Amino acid sequence: MTAAGRLPGDVPAVPERLRAAALRPVWTALHERLSSGHQVSRVKVTGLDAEQQAAVADLLGLDRYPGPSATIDVARLEAALGGLDVRTVAEALIGPLDDRRRRRAERREEREALLDWFTTHPVVTAEPALLALSAVRAGRDLLQQALAVLAALPGSGRPLAAVAADVTGDPHALDEGTRLSSLVLKALSMLYDIPAPEGAEARRALWERAGVACDALSTTVLVAGLRPAGDSALARVLRIWDGQPSVITLAQLQDTLDLRERDVWVVENPSVLALAQRRFGTACPPMVCTSGWPNSAVIRLLRSLPGTQLHYHGDLDGEGVRIAAYTMAKTGAEPWRMSTADYLRGLTDLRSGVPPPGRVTDAPWDPELAPAMRSHGLAVPEERVAEELLDDLT
Repeated sequence: MTAAGRLPGDVPAVPERLRAAALRPVWTALHERLSSGHQVSRVKVTGLDAEQQAAVADLLGLDRYPGPSATIDVARLEAALGGLDVRTVAEALIGPLDDRRRRRAERREEREALLDWFTTHPVVTAEPALLALSAVRAGRDLLQQALAVLAALPGSGRPLAAVAADVTGDPHALDEGTRLSSLVLKALSMLYDIPAPEGAEARRALWERAGVACDALSTTVLVAGLRPAGDSALARVLRIWDGQPSVITLAQLQDTLDLRERDVWVVENPSVLALAQRRFGTACPPMVCTSGWPNSAVIRLLRSLPGTQLHYHGDLDGEGVRIAAYTMAKTGAEPWRMSTADYLRGLTDLRSGVPPPGRVTDAPWDPELAPAMRSHGLAVPEERVAEELLDDLT
């Protein structure tokens, strides 16, 4: 035992004179400054009454009261502590010191690591419109689940609980009001560039748009030029139509379709398909129209054409780029006349009345396309280049 009655290595005892209630404001202010994680040479103490001022003056050996507000030199304070250091006294009298600087640095590193993981996630790189989701405060586990749900969409008309069970193992994970449900709906509103849904009816409509619990009879896809082999009812009906434009429901898409042709041409607007039918008639090559954002029937059909190469073209505007990225990510389609050069060439043929491109997000297949669209501030509608597209089909 030492002369002070403590074992070697123990924290020195703080004498009673330093524990005086009148000195409490000094230790509180010192504890707050030391917890910043920065070097501290001075500490300011405010709101001192007469008794507290007297205690400070006595501790520091001042020849006058410091006043209600005092700035104390930490080195002078430590010299008055009888061999103790200021950190020991502050921790003994107030509690363990924090290190806010270190914690801020750790949180910053965590955020940077999370952002790096999120921005390089395959679902986000395939659909850059989802980058805006990084501004939402959510942990990695929640974001991982949300991206897994988005990767599984559009659904095939199954109930929300079935989709939740397939992706997360919990049929209630996407129930109304859960954080995961709210995050996925927010992501869908970002993809579709629409306001976040407010109210149960709007949320239900957004889920249906994403192919969850949608009507398998009213969810349809417009096609032309499909003459599949096989004995399924759908294959036989399409052969009877002999390539004429047809509407297929989600309910009819139960089997794969075996096409003789290896190339399938996918367009965004029905008017382009109508022009193709007018030009080619019954000789129309295989074409599928997404009619804007592809629904569950469109995606299921495009996934049911084994051995074919899908070529996608759509409007060259902000939404058209997002639709293209979504379609390519879900089906493996390749871009068809959707490059920066195609956009610039399309501008030369534009006349008056062309709308602006709207909100433009990056195009995964061509990093120069979005900057060009923002710079020129013009959209190139698919109908304006339809004849050029049909020339490719000949």
